[in-house]
Amino acid sequence: MSPTADDARRDSRNRALLFGLVLVTTLLGTLGLSVILGANGLTWLEAALIAPFVVTFSGLALSFWTAMIGLALTVAGRSDAAPRRGGAQANGSRPLTSRVAIVMPIYNEDPDSVFAGLAAVIRSLAATGQLAAFDFFVLSDSTDGDVIRAENVAWRALRARRPECDGVFYRHRPKNVARKAGNIADWVRCWGDGYACMVVLDADSLMEGETLVRLAAAMEDDPRIGILQTVPIPVGRCTVFARALQFTASFYSRIFAVGSAFWQLGEAPYYGHNAIIRVHAFAAHCGLPDLPGTPPLGGEILSHDFVEAALIRRGGWSVRVLPELTGSYEQLPANLLAFAARERRWAQGNLQHAQIVAARGLHGCSRLNLALGVLSYLVAPLWLLMLVLATAVVVEEAWSGHAYFGAEVSLFPKWPEYRPLETGVLLAATACLLWLPKVLIVAWAIIRRDTRRAFGGAFTLLASAVAEVLLSAVMAPIMMLFHTAFVVQILAGRSVGWPAQPREDQRVAWSLAARRHFAHVVLGLLWAVSVWRWAPHFLVWLAPILVALIASIPFTVLTSRVVARPWLFVTPYEIWPPPILRLAEREHWAAREDASPGAPAEPLGTSACEVEASFAAEGQDVDVNGGGR
Repeated sequence: MSPTADDARRDSRNRALLFGLVLVTTLLGTLGLSVILGANGLTWLEAALIAPFVVTFSGLALSFWTAMIGLALTVAGRSDAAPRRGGAQANGSRPLTSRVAIVMPIYNEDPDSVFAGLAAVIRSLAATGQLAAFDFFVLSDSTDGDVIRAENVAWRALRARRPECDGVFYRHRPKNVARKAGNIADWVRCWGDGYACMVVLDADSLMEGETLVRLAAAMEDDPRIGILQTVPIPVGRCTVFARALQFTASFYSRIFAVGSAFWQLGEAPYYGHNAIIRVHAFAAHCGLPDLPGTPPLGGEILSHDFVEAALIRRGGWSVRVLPELTGSYEQLPANLLAFAARERRWAQGNLQHAQIVAARGLHGCSRLNLALGVLSYLVAPLWLLMLVLATAVVVEEAWSGHAYFGAEVSLFPKWPEYRPLETGVLLAATACLLWLPKVLIVAWAIIRRDTRRAFGGAFTLLASAVAEVLLSAVMAPIMMLFHTAFVVQILAGRSVGWPAQPREDQRVAWSLAARRHFAHVVLGLLWAVSVWRWAPHFLVWLAPILVALIASIPFTVLTSRVVARPWLFVTPYEIWPPPILRLAEREHWAAREDASPGAPAEPLGTSACEVEASFAAEGQDVDVNGGGR
């Protein structure tokens, strides 16, 4: 399963180019900062600024060059992501020869929404003529008795309402061992032998039938692939906050994904859903050990997906992303507080990866992906540290003043030196790293008639892009403090549960926002007053950060409101809704109409493998080791 010589040369060339650009950019930025700080001699406070600057600036450089390469490849109509053997380009017209399982782990979700979405996927697959190659498993880890009963009723109602859904199987695990990863592992042990591949869907996932068929065809055509995934596009939320994120993902994510695929190639990370996985490769290599120590950093691995990608790559299989493959959708948290709650769980899971980065046998790119996951949460406290150190440097200079005469005897004073040119260049370079890719992507989209129409026209597209930058500028300092608090809590030993995620639009109350952001507002006010008292000229530079913190309460409340007639953040999926979204909406209403709250609950299997008895009672011919039909 090892890559060919041509693939290896391509991998080396692409990575050398990208990381060479990142290294040069970081060195130039660090040199510029050193010149600015060392103009009047380097103090210990100034020297302490350099380390967090290098980490944060190199992260900006990596994101910048990834986006620029992605844009260049997209404009040129090229991508280095596709497997060499061409499976990703299969149009699904030939019959599939292998069996594929669609598995959907759920945990205390709304059963009507879960089964309506799955019904939409099944009907979309039926339209391709290849439904017979797929079976469907809803794998419940729910703990709420009412939810469990409703799941069972919704499953049976779906099979009664849609004859094509007789290949949908449901099982409930009485013990939520190892969370989602344990749920999937349990299915692999009980049913995995009967399937060549499995497609993992989250409870809010939707995938077009054509997309699923193309993924399955790609796995048949290239036996080296262990995991192949799409770029899921978020849809369906109506709050200002969620719409801004949906616009960002719809407009920018595929170009960034093309750039990431340029250097990740067959060592991409796995994002846990909307992906197809070769079952026997997963079973052979992706067993997850418990980490040494106690939670939150020890024990069960929470963010299992990156680890599974690293392990399956260690086994000789490739892990790939196909940015050009459309028809894959998910949902996002509807407000900033729900977004932060999800980030808290991910922070703990990603920080656990620090124990895995040095594991034996991992590919270097897999190690890098794990390390980047860790740094994605450490960069917030580093950014905060850099801001605090910069403030301390400015205040210390205001307190002590400039030493015009040193210890040595001299007739001439030592005048302070300033580096306005170097300072301006460094600020301009940082601004370019942050915003130039977005500016170029917007410009490229505006000159393309189909693209600008898909996002509401040139004016709406431009206004949405500007508004997204402003919202991101306010959101970044708030999330900096959230992430810093998360890291401190985790390092202090505070673990977090893994509750069900809210799937609906939720408006944040003023009282809740005030409780969650009280410390942010107080810190922003104290910081602003201190700087104004000792170094008022520095307040101009800190203003964007301090204003965001002070305004965090109204920002969270106002962006959680549902927009009735939106004209900003328009996406193609609103102007021309894909068939799968329309199907899901119709199925959801059909499930609501068919719901009978008084219906008695059916008995459930008491363990994962005992669900065979439940299937047999329905007249299904089930083999525990062989899967569905």
